[in-house]
Amino acid sequence: MWNPDHYLEEAYQAAREQDAGRQRPWNERRSGVRAALVEALGPVPAAGAPLEPEVIGRWELETGRLERVVYTTHAGLRMPAFVLVPAGLKGRAPAVIAWHGHGIGSRELVGLRADDTPAEARPDGRRPVALQLAERGLIVIAPEIVGFGDRRLAADLPKDPHTTSSCFALASRLLMCGQTLAGLRVFEAMRALDYTAGREDVDPQRIGCMGFSGGGLVAAFAAALDPRLQAALLCGFTNTFAGSLWKRTHCIDNYLPGILKAAELPELIGLIAPRSLFVESGEGDGLFPAASFREAASVLETIYQEEGARERFGSDLFPGKHEVSGRLSFDWLAQSLKRNAPIE
Repeated sequence: MWNPDHYLEEAYQAAREQDAGRQRPWNERRSGVRAALVEALGPVPAAGAPLEPEVIGRWELETGRLERVVYTTHAGLRMPAFVLVPAGLKGRAPAVIAWHGHGIGSRELVGLRADDTPAEARPDGRRPVALQLAERGLIVIAPEIVGFGDRRLAADLPKDPHTTSSCFALASRLLMCGQTLAGLRVFEAMRALDYTAGREDVDPQRIGCMGFSGGGLVAAFAAALDPRLQAALLCGFTNTFAGSLWKRTHCIDNYLPGILKAAELPELIGLIAPRSLFVESGEGDGLFPAASFREAASVLETIYQEEGARERFGSDLFPGKHEVSGRLSFDWLAQSLKRNAPIE
């Protein structure tokens, strides 16, 4: 047999067999799973650099105010973000940090093309994600993930942002330094949280996150590791490694060294418990199949039951493909963040 398919299957099984505690109750596994995630993400920069936030653009909309801001995540790294502040807010308000998927970057979330002109309305009439969340009374911060849009490597900037990211170049080179691109992105997500919590119009006790596809990884792992995030919405990401990342070729930024020896993907997401979590996926999603979404949702439901927080978990398998729905999840996210008492 010349092709390596069988070898890969044996490698998967051997890795999973090294997870000696996989049959133990969740409360006995949790700390080990968290430690494994931290180790797999690899070393990240120190978080001591001043944020030095700056507003570089401001536009008044019918629904509120749109800002373009930039802040420091690490010395030499500046992260731009759109901020949508709903009209009529009084006092500090709940906020959600929204992470885009593969594509042109954060502009998609606020309804802009790559050239900053307004995007055409969708045939189904659905409005951009950030606008839908802001309509529910949430301040929305939409950062640009490193490797996309304006934050691609200089050599990639002249290329079409719809089809070109810097994911492979960044991930492969960081691996030679003992780092991962996922680790850098999760680190920057925590710095985005630092910025959000420091805004005078945001209630720091009521901050959540949402992410689509690759942005779902950023949202999931940031919420898993940072308890300041009170709620998480994951769109088009929740699945099992066996059913998705192992069966289909995804972007290299999704792959973490050695993680199969310690956990499957639903357990990593389960670290968010007992804080609020909603997961959604399309029935026809070819990247994150429905069958393994159901399997992952079942594991997560069990984890939340064991955490005594079953009411804080929700899921939706909606008619659709690899996309954001929001038909149940957007209201759920807003209601979760409008609760008075933070969850430890």
